[in-house]
Amino acid sequence: MLDNKPPLTISDQLALLLQRGMSVPDPVTAKRFLTNVSYYRLKGYWWDDQADQTNHRFKAGSDFNVVVDRYNFDRELRLITLNMIERVEVGLRTRVAYTFSHNHGPHWFADVQHFKDRRTWSGHLQAMRREVDQSKEIFIKAHLDKYGRTDSRLPSAWKTLEVLSLGMLSKLFTSIDNGTRGKRQIASDLGLNNVDVLESWLQLITILRNVCAHHGRLYGRPLPLQMRLLKSPILPWLKKEHLRGDDAKSTYAVLCACQYLLQSISPQNRFSGRIQQLLNDYPTVDANQIGLPANWQNQPLWQ
Repeated sequence: MLDNKPPLTISDQLALLLQRGMSVPDPVTAKRFLTNVSYYRLKGYWWDDQADQTNHRFKAGSDFNVVVDRYNFDRELRLITLNMIERVEVGLRTRVAYTFSHNHGPHWFADVQHFKDRRTWSGHLQAMRREVDQSKEIFIKAHLDKYGRTDSRLPSAWKTLEVLSLGMLSKLFTSIDNGTRGKRQIASDLGLNNVDVLESWLQLITILRNVCAHHGRLYGRPLPLQMRLLKSPILPWLKKEHLRGDDAKSTYAVLCACQYLLQSISPQNRFSGRIQQLLNDYPTVDANQIGLPANWQNQPLWQ
């Protein structure tokens, strides 16, 4: 079946919301908002306000201004999240390049003996080559000018890893054999006594980073994987009953993972206060939609 619905003007979009039971206290401002933020981008923020999701009838009390608050809350939350992930990414990147280079030399990633699987290792090398070739960083250009493109080797780890995407960095770290000298040290430096936990966290952090980088919605969006919880944390963590079931698939769960790692990477960070201020700025927003429980700020991790 083809979708042959005609496009609606901004006025028609607003009229449709009103017809379906959405309250619009300020139509002029609402039209301006719909001109800049599409109807379908907003749908995720009013989805649960629908009493009938087939015919798209809204519950009594549904308010366009509240939808706008949710959207703006989500936009600001993405900025906080990206800031947290950036610090985690840079801290991890630095540790991986430094630790393995000092243990195994500047081109350790080119030696299959350090990796779990030859085929995966070979695929990663090809992907890393593509990312280096696409890089516009001045130090990569200087390297190529000096050594030429005829050198089949990638640049040294401290150059190559600096231009890898977080996704590629995460895959590279995960593919390293757990017995390779330096891997457990990196996990330990980040307060983890289990390398597998760090690998699973990096996978989820990468997913969340990609959602944020593409302006995706965090509000009301469960992640596809459940975060592994710490059983024997070295640093302040969460009380055992704090994250259960689907809560471990929420944005908040991954923020907890980031905050735990930041205790080693950026111990003086102020993200707890920034998240609390965001909640204060948008009192109409249901924080449960990102998995954030009422007593989150009292958890040892966030104090």
